[in-house]
Amino acid sequence: MDGVFFLTHSRKHATISGMPPSSTPARDRLVDAGLRVTAPRLAVLEVLDGTDGHVTADEVRREVVVRIGSVSLQAAYDVLAALSRAGLIRCIETPGHPARYEARVGDNHHHLVCRHCGATIDIDCATGEAPCLVPHALPRGFVVDEAEVTYWGTCPDCKH
Repeated sequence: MDGVFFLTHSRKHATISGMPPSSTPARDRLVDAGLRVTAPRLAVLEVLDGTDGHVTADEVRREVVVRIGSVSLQAAYDVLAALSRAGLIRCIETPGHPARYEARVGDNHHHLVCRHCGATIDIDCATGEAPCLVPHALPRGFVVDEAEVTYWGTCPDCKH
């Protein structure tokens, strides 16, 4: 079972078979989210932690291969989906561009996307605290907890 590691004790004194007992931020986040700690999951989190975010699945896969060896694009997508469902990463899907992933979660930031090349940058919350925007009329009983805004434009590189 190369690349698969199992939690053998409680969270407080966790050790993972085949890996040093020291904890890392990525490992701790996986354990705290109730996910099994695997080499691909650790590598994906570490790749996303080491970037400014907004990377495609193929870019993530290439970096994971450098860290742990062979991993298929499908395996990378599966890991990204699991981490996204667990709230450990965020998937940004914009029309006409491949999905991009980032480790910045837990705040209500928005994105500025270049229409031409797909370059994506973070934009802090438009106004105040989450959900940033308050709709004028909501259906009865509906509670808004997040607003997702995408600003579109042309980046400096594409402008020329």
